[in-house]
Amino acid sequence: MTKSIRKSQDMRSKSKGSVMTVIELARHVGVPAHVVRYYARIGLLRPSRDHDNGYKLFAHDDVCRLSFIRNAQNLGFTLAEIAQVFREAEKGETPCPLVREIMAKRIKENRRRVEELLELLSRMEQAVDLWSNMPDGIPNGHSVCHLIEAAGERGWT
Repeated sequence: MTKSIRKSQDMRSKSKGSVMTVIELARHVGVPAHVVRYYARIGLLRPSRDHDNGYKLFAHDDVCRLSFIRNAQNLGFTLAEIAQVFREAEKGETPCPLVREIMAKRIKENRRRVEELLELLSRMEQAVDLWSNMPDGIPNGHSVCHLIEAAGERGWT
């Protein structure tokens, strides 16, 4: 057994301080390996390096950190916002006020988007109602699709 393999196996066999490769961490948390690599590349995860082969090695803390990232994303946080939360925590400050502020902002943005989608849905339904009694048309150089043009004449587009 080579020295490099033995050292790598020794590092992985440590109980609390066991390390994982990209693939092992990805499988453990249930994400694709490219997600782990990307998060490491942008600094959300900070793996150590195996000095012999250059592999990225992740600790148990990275499992918690990656799980936190996934939870935050499920609540609508962007990766940039998650990075902000980590920076606050790493300064020894509570990130909770920042989290509340981000969430309040996100709720306001989503309410606006929902209203815009409801308006769009209404325009779409009105157009379908209008179009249900209109015949199909042939483009004639002045008209591409008279259905959309009719909606435009009504001010729906």
